[in-house]
Amino acid sequence: MANVAVVGAQWGDEGKGKIVDWLSERADVIVRFQGGHNAGHTLVIGGVVYKLSLLPSGIVRPGKLSVIGNGVVLDPWALLSEIEKLTGQGAAISPATLMVAENAPLILPVHRDLDQLREAAAGAAKIGTTGRGIGPAYEDKVGRRAIRVADLADEATLESRLDRLLAHHDPLRRGLGVDPVDRAALKAELMAVAPKILPYAGPAWHLLAEKRREGKRILFEGAQGALLDIDFGTYPYVTSSNTLSGMAATGSGLGPNAVDFVLGIVKAYTTRVGEGPFPTELKDADGERLGERGREFGTVTGRKRRCGWFDAALVKQTCMQSGVRGVALTKLDVLDGFETLKICTGYRVGGEVVDFLPIAAARQAAAEPIYEEMPGWSESTEGARSWADLPAAAIKYVRRVEELIGCPVALLSTSPERDDTILVTDPFAD
Repeated sequence: MANVAVVGAQWGDEGKGKIVDWLSERADVIVRFQGGHNAGHTLVIGGVVYKLSLLPSGIVRPGKLSVIGNGVVLDPWALLSEIEKLTGQGAAISPATLMVAENAPLILPVHRDLDQLREAAAGAAKIGTTGRGIGPAYEDKVGRRAIRVADLADEATLESRLDRLLAHHDPLRRGLGVDPVDRAALKAELMAVAPKILPYAGPAWHLLAEKRREGKRILFEGAQGALLDIDFGTYPYVTSSNTLSGMAATGSGLGPNAVDFVLGIVKAYTTRVGEGPFPTELKDADGERLGERGREFGTVTGRKRRCGWFDAALVKQTCMQSGVRGVALTKLDVLDGFETLKICTGYRVGGEVVDFLPIAAARQAAAEPIYEEMPGWSESTEGARSWADLPAAAIKYVRRVEELIGCPVALLSTSPERDDTILVTDPFAD
């Protein structure tokens, strides 16, 4: 049976939570492989709403093993808070059901401070981060001054790591007009949280390799979206990790041949949170309607999402970059009632027609969408569970999306409820 990687193919918020939850029932192991608690997944199961940030979506499924991989930056206090909240909702979470990679770097209060100080100082040039310390934590990882989960088990190592970390952060803080880090207080916080986190820690890569040898189905769960990728996204308005499918290998410790099927999650329209280019953004009644019908507010931040028409040129681009073999098209029901729908098929940039979004910031800003119009439908698609339940115009829209992005629809989602899903191709049956 195939192992499946799930990635967002737009700017995040594509509805990955529901799709990953739907797939997790068929998987044995669910792995988060990048990002931090800036990511948000909302699951609706039996009328109960679960909001996840760090924990893999399979954590609410009995009998599943959840893994937080080394590609994730881990805020230990946020993790414990999330475990407590979900436990209160009835989820059974223990070291038997959750492993945290011992080589995952930690997000510390100093990272949150730096993130927020920089955004405040940037003024109009701010990137629009969540202020949770994700970027600074990744910086310290590649700068070789991070404190990792395993370091919490040895006080002498922790002392050394703190020295190296603060040698970098204290001068930065002085330059931003704030006091140096209270080293003793930070160490005390880490020593206090250590016994609560360490029971979950272990060699995640080794455990995953064992599960793979046993023939277990592994589901690799990505966060954010391809257009927020640090290399291929709309830089610098991106996240601080690689969000493409290739990260599933390095962010979990398994080789690239461990991923058999890449499923891209795609919303039937387009949304974005925060700053940055957005060629198909609508600042009119249609945009407001999409936001209201789609309840477009961030799971983690509560920020209102910017909304626009479906951008096939961008999704075709991201599907190529992640090697997507099938897409899960979500929130089709939000388009119910529109008389006319538009799909972006390319851009005009300075008199030139291109079929992908340029990398250069000035060219991105100048990109004007080229639209193709399609008739909408007045009937409801909400809750549809088969093609026969869909209006003919909705089916034509889906088929046209497939043609324009060069990738088939494997699943079609028609409401937040997990069972309101039309299965076309089973990714696990590769």
